[in-house]
Amino acid sequence: MGKVESPTIEVPTTFTDVLCLTNRGQIPSEIRRLLKQKKLSFSTMPIDQYHQLRDRADLIGTVIVDTEDLDALQQQRLARIIESLEMAHVGVILLTGRVELPVRSFSLAPTETSFSMANTVESVSIDDLWVRISLNLAYRKKGLGIAVKPAVPANQAERINNNSLGEQLETTGAMVNNLTEQLRMAGLVQRDFLPRHLPNCDEVQWATVFLPAEWVSGDIYDVTRIDEQHIGFYVADAVGHGMPAALLTIFVKQALVMRETLNDNYQIFPPAEVMKNLNVRMAGQKLSGYQFTTCCYCLLNTKTLELTYARAGHPYPILIRPEKQPEQLEIRGSLLGIFENAEYTQQTIQLQPGDKLLLYSDGADPFIGSFDDMSGFHFSEEFCRTKDLPLVEMMGQINTLARNQEVNRSEVDDITVVGLEISQSISTSTT
Repeated sequence: MGKVESPTIEVPTTFTDVLCLTNRGQIPSEIRRLLKQKKLSFSTMPIDQYHQLRDRADLIGTVIVDTEDLDALQQQRLARIIESLEMAHVGVILLTGRVELPVRSFSLAPTETSFSMANTVESVSIDDLWVRISLNLAYRKKGLGIAVKPAVPANQAERINNNSLGEQLETTGAMVNNLTEQLRMAGLVQRDFLPRHLPNCDEVQWATVFLPAEWVSGDIYDVTRIDEQHIGFYVADAVGHGMPAALLTIFVKQALVMRETLNDNYQIFPPAEVMKNLNVRMAGQKLSGYQFTTCCYCLLNTKTLELTYARAGHPYPILIRPEKQPEQLEIRGSLLGIFENAEYTQQTIQLQPGDKLLLYSDGADPFIGSFDDMSGFHFSEEFCRTKDLPLVEMMGQINTLARNQEVNRSEVDDITVVGLEISQSISTSTT
């Protein structure tokens, strides 16, 4: 058997967000991908080479330790490393194994691999790991510039103090788990406001993509059967993302009214009126701060295939006809919640068998297309390669594009796409 080459040692010379210590040769690809997606600086180092950085803990934001099959001596060495990092106020995340179980995730796709955390019996997803990294970095960076000296001499710091270390890990883990659970619950509550079932029928098929930038989203959508031949659907996007924007989306969900029932009769509101009424309700709330929302609302007649739509500062709907280039359905309409007396217009188009229509939030702009002042809007090549696929396959490809896009950390945004496809089998005589 040939000699196994030692991994390249990466010794940070400037502040590094994440230092990865491992005896596996390299960190898991899932974690490397996460750190790159979040635009964090990181470096990898074998555990037995950590002594090269022992006196430069000021260069480290947080540490991920990924180990397997440690003998007693290696465990003692690792304990000393962790203790010295804790004394330097550097948070440590311990990965102790792999669990081959799918993990349901809110902001990332379910994966085939999750990770076991030290001092826990449960597996955690990449989302959970990201929460822990974020918290460690937040506390670390808050304390930048404050010199903290060890409370005991260096030779004593080398001694193993399992009880003290265990208590610190247990306390930190409890805090993280509590925050994680609150964020998870908030995400679950928001998802309860999304449609549980899409109104698929012989004439129309539906599919959606919903990818929050964080645990909760500033986007919301709905697809609702109003009566036997009308379906109302929309995508709305509150300014920003995270918890404040998520709270605003819940208000939008309750304030957007598609129909009104009076005694035994009901009235279906046209899209322009839906937008106007929603704007009046939002403006009337006098929301603190500069908070507003964009929205595109459509009303589909499933018998005649007439689609009527109105827009409030939102990306234009996209119409995709078989073997043709996608086109934007342009229509004017101001943002919701700013001007109480704003007026909204609507337009109607006749859909045909095989047509597809997409509504999306602006978080999807990077992979759908871009606008040029000289030549207007251009759809991306990646998006155009998906346009002739059946709707479900197309949305699957869009989902992949969304997850794989590389954007600056400050530009990460919620992504929502709602799509419909008219069945090819519908007789043109019915339209």
